[in-house]
Amino acid sequence: MSGPIPVLRTLPQMRELTGQWRRAGESFGLVPTMGALHAGHLELVRQVKARCRHVVVSIFVNPTQFAPHEDFDRYPRDEAGDLAKLASVGCDAVWSPDREVMYPAGFATRVVPAGAAEGLETDFRPHFFGGVATVCCKLFTQVGPDIAAFGEKDFQQLAVVRQMVRDLDLPLQILGVPTVREADGLAMSSRNAYLSAAQRAQATAMYRSITALAAAARAGADLASAEAAAGKALRDAGFDKVDYVAVRDATTLKPPAAGTTEGLRVLAAAWLGKTRLIDNIPV
Repeated sequence: MSGPIPVLRTLPQMRELTGQWRRAGESFGLVPTMGALHAGHLELVRQVKARCRHVVVSIFVNPTQFAPHEDFDRYPRDEAGDLAKLASVGCDAVWSPDREVMYPAGFATRVVPAGAAEGLETDFRPHFFGGVATVCCKLFTQVGPDIAAFGEKDFQQLAVVRQMVRDLDLPLQILGVPTVREADGLAMSSRNAYLSAAQRAQATAMYRSITALAAAARAGADLASAEAAAGKALRDAGFDKVDYVAVRDATTLKPPAAGTTEGLRVLAAAWLGKTRLIDNIPV
């Protein structure tokens, strides 16, 4: 494709384009985002492009996954910058509907996930996965992709989306892509832009803490004690509040059976000032 990336804002526009691809027998994938794109998002585009003829990136800051006290209004937005980045990795189209298109007047149907959505994030953001599942279900039906790619940085979200696709028999494959990190280990995130220089230096403690916890879990350490030590390490490094640092079954996200050292994931969420960071790694 030559020229600027088309930015589609109405459902008829979106379906006309994907209909053309489908009629031509050409595969296409979707990368759902909220914009403020970084290298991690671009890697998702590359991974889809390696598997499909075309790739659509959605940019929609989804209000239903933010609580009233959260950062919806200040969430970073930079459409021009996002489009320039997407052009560098071969994105074929951007689906960027307005709020009125995604949630028109009278909208009243929502997806209510359980299973993988229970615990961890839900303990602190009970509204979150309902908003994620609903908007993703809508994006999948609007675009109709063969594949949708999600980063493993939001590991519980990835598990929830996979469960929804499986449970609702949605006709697409969910691709999980390993977390893209800065040179010092910090997981790339749009919210990193909120960090001051001092907080950015402190933030690297999260990766060190979960790496140490993963090593302890592999060695068969008492998980409760190891989790408590990882939380203390974050607080000692300057984190203001630790929501959780936990070892969980990588599939169900439930606490593992005693003595289990395989098929596990370490997940963490903690605050630096007003910025909430999350990360995870396999054990």
